[in-house]
Amino acid sequence: MKALKVRLTIPPEKITEPIIYNIGQQFRVVTNIRRANVTEESGWVVLEMQGTSEQLELAIDYLKSINVQVEPVEGDVVQ
Repeated sequence: MKALKVRLTIPPEKITEPIIYNIGQQFRVVTNIRRANVTEESGWVVLEMQGTSEQLELAIDYLKSINVQVEPVEGDVVQ
């Protein structure tokens, strides 16, 4: 199993959707929220995902397709 840490920037129109739950269910990746800040207007999440390379790639492609910005995270994330 491969682990990947990403920062998701969520557009306002997607704030109320269960995006993280959906990728866990749809792509069978294990998700772990490391940090987050979500308001009514905007949101970002530092998310750790675990799965096969194919599962992770499909999950990221899906996130991008719904206009969620995905950036790799390196460095100091809460352990």
